[in-house]
Amino acid sequence: MNMENKKIGGHLLADQLNINGVDTIFCVPGESYLGLLDGLYSYSNKIKLITTRHESGAANMADAYAKLTNKPGICIVSRGPGATNASNGIHTAYQDSTPLILLIGQVSRNERDREAQQEIDYKEMFKPMAKYVAEINDANRIPEFINKAFYISQSGRPGPVVLSLPEDMLIDEVIAKPTPAAKIVQASPSVADVNKFFDKLKIAKKPIIIIGGNTWSQEAINKVTNFVNKNSIPVLTSYRAQDRFDNRNENYVGHSSYAISSKTKKRIQDSDFILSLGARLGEVTTQGYSTLNVPKMDQYLVHVHPGIGEIGSVYYPDIAINSGMSEFSNFLPSLPQIKNPVWKDWCLKARKEYIDYIKPTPMSGNLNFSEIIGYLNNTLADDDIIIVGSGNNSQWVHRYYQYRNLGSQLVTTAGSMGYAVPAAIAAKLVYPKKTVVSFNGDGCFMMLGQEIINAIEYDLNPIFIIINNEKLGTIRMHQERKFPKRVVGTSIKNPDFVALANAYGLNAMRITDTEDFYENFERAKNNKKATLIELIIDPNVLTPSLEIGKNIG
Repeated sequence: MNMENKKIGGHLLADQLNINGVDTIFCVPGESYLGLLDGLYSYSNKIKLITTRHESGAANMADAYAKLTNKPGICIVSRGPGATNASNGIHTAYQDSTPLILLIGQVSRNERDREAQQEIDYKEMFKPMAKYVAEINDANRIPEFINKAFYISQSGRPGPVVLSLPEDMLIDEVIAKPTPAAKIVQASPSVADVNKFFDKLKIAKKPIIIIGGNTWSQEAINKVTNFVNKNSIPVLTSYRAQDRFDNRNENYVGHSSYAISSKTKKRIQDSDFILSLGARLGEVTTQGYSTLNVPKMDQYLVHVHPGIGEIGSVYYPDIAINSGMSEFSNFLPSLPQIKNPVWKDWCLKARKEYIDYIKPTPMSGNLNFSEIIGYLNNTLADDDIIIVGSGNNSQWVHRYYQYRNLGSQLVTTAGSMGYAVPAAIAAKLVYPKKTVVSFNGDGCFMMLGQEIINAIEYDLNPIFIIINNEKLGTIRMHQERKFPKRVVGTSIKNPDFVALANAYGLNAMRITDTEDFYENFERAKNNKKATLIELIIDPNVLTPSLEIGKNIG
């Protein structure tokens, strides 16, 4: 709708998204942002508009897209229920430090503050779970607000930005022009702080590097790896950040999370120097803040993090370095090698403990999940993508799979069920030629399982694996621990997953024996259509180390 030099707000907004390099948008259409939808029509050949079946699916796809591309994921939803449904993905993006921009259609400006249908004050609603929330009431300011969203979502500690778009604003005629794309900068460390960190490392006896968080690139990881190899420093990854360092590296000693081994936990407690690279040192990484004392840990702490508000918020750092990961890693090649580090033998022993811990273990029933993960570990390519939802089933994957390259692990630290299905759709859109394996507990799958239809609609072929034990396993585990023999609410009735997948148009199969998995998985990997594999495991097995009737319940 162009009139001389004028255009409507929705068209200007589409222009500004295009200038900022947006190539994919996830949405559930709504009448509250028809002006923007019309603007996106003009970019049909440049911007993929993925229509999901639930706003939570759209927001989680945007989160997964951002993690894989290092660009903000864009999600558009309608007002009221659309926004509340999408809030699930916004909370995930906030806790995961993911750059995401949520655009919400809003009631018209003349209807505001009258409790119009589906009206919500989004500034109040999203304030605790977004880096920035605003409403664009003047269409001439669209370029300003959109660029601001790109800056804020990617700068410092990345996170979500929410913009409310009044319906009538999107059809206002304006003469404003798009502005150049936002250019993102990150903080860099000072030479003095890097030298001080290295001086303290040289006199340590049992150092550990904990790697996690965002703002990583493969180049930055390579520089850290070279520094680690040169000095034989043991490396742990923080909760669900296992792809930040090659798990096959001889200096990798484990994953600090729920599935941590007692020996690895003791290694952390016995250490005298910790370099936290990008990791927040949050609840799960520190096992409920029990492994490392709060607020002043016994170890000498060097905390490097892109978010200035994160440093010192829980743990007191002896050296605080506000920096992006690429910016910090750029200093490492210039540091000299530490001759004959006293911790080398300590690192070798920790590595052996890790290797022993990831060997497949016995499991009741005909299907051994640890052996299946071991098979995938030996056969999948370095850059294939493993996605894990939430629940105890994830402990098998975290423990027995070795991640190699950045982006080979796609997960959420926020613990929201339902993530693995929409994340698989996003992963296949970004990397259609990679094998994408999405692990879902039966309860987790039922949250957003309907999004598998997108695999059919967009000709994608991810592999969805459902681990079916007819339980909400994590809650059942806690229930058995805290209120034994008083089980209620944690057993669930499931549909016929194979029939359900067939109804959506997927290939599907049910596997009850370990040996039957291998050939069927290879067939699924080579299939051009999406496949769902249902794994039936013993219902009493809750984790790799807990079984009802044996050591719990």
